[in-house]
Amino acid sequence: MSLPINISELLNGQTVEWDRLEFKAGWNPEDILHTICAFANDINNWGGGYIILGVEEKNGIPVLPPRGLNRNELDLIQKKLIELTHKIDPYFSPVTSPVFFQEKHIFVIWVPGGETRPYKAPATLGEKGQKRYYIRRGSKTVLANSTEETALFGLAAKIPFDDRVNHQANINDLSLHLIQGFLQEVGSDLYEHSAQLSLADLVAKMRIARGSEEFFKPVNVGLLLFNDRPDKFFRGALIEVIIYGDEDGITFVEKRFTGPLHNQLREALAYIKSNIIEEHVRKIPGKAEASRFFNYPYQAVEETLANAVYHRSYEHPATIEVNIRFDKIEILSFPGPLPPITNKMLKQHTIVVRDYRNRRIGDFLKEMHLTEGRSTGIPTIYKIMQQNGSPEPIFETDDDRNYFLTILMIHPLVKTINKSKHLMKLGEKLGEKLGEKLRMIFKLMAENPEITITGLSEKVGISTTAIENNIKKLKESGYIKRIGPAKGGHWEINNE
Repeated sequence: MSLPINISELLNGQTVEWDRLEFKAGWNPEDILHTICAFANDINNWGGGYIILGVEEKNGIPVLPPRGLNRNELDLIQKKLIELTHKIDPYFSPVTSPVFFQEKHIFVIWVPGGETRPYKAPATLGEKGQKRYYIRRGSKTVLANSTEETALFGLAAKIPFDDRVNHQANINDLSLHLIQGFLQEVGSDLYEHSAQLSLADLVAKMRIARGSEEFFKPVNVGLLLFNDRPDKFFRGALIEVIIYGDEDGITFVEKRFTGPLHNQLREALAYIKSNIIEEHVRKIPGKAEASRFFNYPYQAVEETLANAVYHRSYEHPATIEVNIRFDKIEILSFPGPLPPITNKMLKQHTIVVRDYRNRRIGDFLKEMHLTEGRSTGIPTIYKIMQQNGSPEPIFETDDDRNYFLTILMIHPLVKTINKSKHLMKLGEKLGEKLGEKLRMIFKLMAENPEITITGLSEKVGISTTAIENNIKKLKESGYIKRIGPAKGGHWEINNE
């Protein structure tokens, strides 16, 4: 069967880290059995891994083009593999696919993290081979030591939330259109075959649903990525972007992004890029080339928000909040990082993460190039902010890891931001709600709070009576209020 992943990118380590790939030139049943067992145990919750037969490796990196397998070997390997996996206790069945790549036949074994951990396999393939627990330590398959065995048993009842069956949904809640769109985007061979498969067969092959025939249910990651409104199942599964129009947080525009996680992430980023990100050019005396920088480097915002989508808990009812203020962007998600990460560790430029909250979400986002590999988020953000000449990012949680906050400060040369321009942008957004007739009046008030009714009449080109009628609507709607007397007072934008 085809796999829901781009084979070329898989073999080049672009979407799956090298530690999760095992390359073997040929069929070595004992080694393959141990590696299947290790990937299924998934001690670090990385999402299992892939074994690729017919590809040699050098220092963990594949040698391409592949050596390949004889075509008549493929059926034999498939049959032998069925016999082999029955030796794993409890029984575990990986997903397999013969692939024709770069004019050669190879064989891919996809081993997702198992549901009934821990697994053990015979140390040798003799009849009385003792069964042992195997894990991945870095890029190697090794026997688990006593401490690691204890950790494996601790994982027995801990299937990550995104990989759990959702008993409140059914497979018809998974959108065929969204699934096919994903497969087409990532260049999966499964896309070509999807039209000939039933929905049940397709989602089973993608491991986004499982169970008996009479109780076949989607898993949470399927609903989060392939349902039009995942927030119906997970209340906080959306992104809120709030643009503040004043320093006190009284005036603001709020926009909510719903839909499949990858779509809401892309839409929220596009909204921020369009409305907030600005390039600035400064002439440097004595130099021919001007200095170019951004108020906020878009790549840092992109990485920060993608990390929030990847690492937050979808059991938690709170949304991801993006608060855009005059001098900073705050991205807040719940809860905080998993142990052993502490607030002190977050101040370091490099963080080593050993456990992941959403192993399946991460795999899908990486396949779509929406997030990077393991532990690269924070170092990447530091690097991008430094290259832009921006202050260092701030990462914060509390002692109980209740939240995760990232703060991106505005570039120091843009601190003299034109507040009236910022309020005009706010007015443009509110104008969508107010209607075209009130738009210019609102913008003029935002730009010049001291403007008079006569001044508005002259600027807009309508009578003072018409201006007063429109102001009345703005006041009744709660968008403005008058501070002080008619002469000497000013307008205050008030979008509470």
